[in-house]
Amino acid sequence: MARLLVVDDEKNIRRSLETFFLSCGHTVATAPDAHCALEAMAHGGGFDLVLTDFRMAEMNGLELLKEIKRRSPDAAVVLMTAYATVENAVAAMKAGATDYLSKPFSLQEVQHVVERALELGNLRVENRALRAALEETPILESRSPIMRTLIETAHLAALSEATILLLGESGTGKNVLAREIHRWSPRADRPFVVVSCTTLSEQLLESELFGHVRGAFTGAVKDKPGRLEAADGGTVFLDEIADLPVTLQAKLLRFLQERRFERVGATSTVEVDARIIAATNRNLELEVAQGRFREDLYYRINVIVLSVPALRERSEDIMTLAQRFLATAAARNRRPKLRLAPEAEQALSHYRWPGNVRELRNAIERAVVLSRGDTIRHEDLPDSIFRAQTPPRPAPESSVSLEEVEREHIRRVLADAVTLEEAADTLGISVATLWRKRKRYGIE
Repeated sequence: MARLLVVDDEKNIRRSLETFFLSCGHTVATAPDAHCALEAMAHGGGFDLVLTDFRMAEMNGLELLKEIKRRSPDAAVVLMTAYATVENAVAAMKAGATDYLSKPFSLQEVQHVVERALELGNLRVENRALRAALEETPILESRSPIMRTLIETAHLAALSEATILLLGESGTGKNVLAREIHRWSPRADRPFVVVSCTTLSEQLLESELFGHVRGAFTGAVKDKPGRLEAADGGTVFLDEIADLPVTLQAKLLRFLQERRFERVGATSTVEVDARIIAATNRNLELEVAQGRFREDLYYRINVIVLSVPALRERSEDIMTLAQRFLATAAARNRRPKLRLAPEAEQALSHYRWPGNVRELRNAIERAVVLSRGDTIRHEDLPDSIFRAQTPPRPAPESSVSLEEVEREHIRRVLADAVTLEEAADTLGISVATLWRKRKRYGIE
């Protein structure tokens, strides 16, 4: 239920609305004038909605509305008036009123208006949280010494014009780091263009990267600039550069050397000022040795090399990242605030994360979607994490038979017992059965 503030200089109206909203389950405060209302808002905590009369002494409802909006822009305010005019309604809505009520009104009418205003307010809060979650800059702050050193080096590299090569396993956040390097650089106000070298055929990739002219190939019905031209003045991020076909490696090498190239099918040269950041999860030296990557291109892009650590190498960041991903996923999926149960935190902290930060983000997203209640539990996590925390069954110490196990157990019980009856009671069998088993196993 919501917290409401009713502002009206007529005592009967305040009392009537207070009684009605209390019966609806809301928490209600009242004020006889605008000054008391502002004091209540300042000292009584936040209100979900303010329902105020328009015509009041000293400060009227429109002036109160403007002051409330100045102090709290997201506050929901409904104006009430017995002197309704189009001009007043327009002025109120322009000043930020959520709705407008004309006196006299029925309790059902005011209930409908208040419920609608509260619903709109909730939607605004959800949308703001969702927008913040979706637009939030990915987390690069870290408690890990290796990661902090990497970020410091990346900041310095960003200020230069040097080509940067990002190395690291899949899912470590190389694309995130590339985007941040661009944002930290003098090129931040220019385009950041991503080219994935794994998703297109050789011909399409060449056209995507360098552009083409009309008639260059079947389907080329008009001139089309490539990603390099689109990034003029900015940065091009070549993701998984090890997958770039050898024929295109030569053309990229020329661009890195001369900052010029020809579109596919063209004879004229295009000059572009674009910085290159490349990334790969492969060992490029091995790719060069096996003839899959040009040695001269390798040395051209191997100017500043930044190795992004795997998540298991920065384990002190796992829970910080998990909490941030949890907040983001909850906002995106319109879930109330969620928390991680202690056993879930333990499972996340001890898992090896072969898929790195990407796997952690996906695991949290899955748990948010499938969990019940306000707590993420161990069983809400993906099976791979759940199984990793389940202790394996102990293997038998040896391949002894069941009879040998029973014989040894009976022998130990008999050794500890004072009488045969006591041993039989401990074993849960009769004295006669114990006597027969002693004879069978040759136990004295």
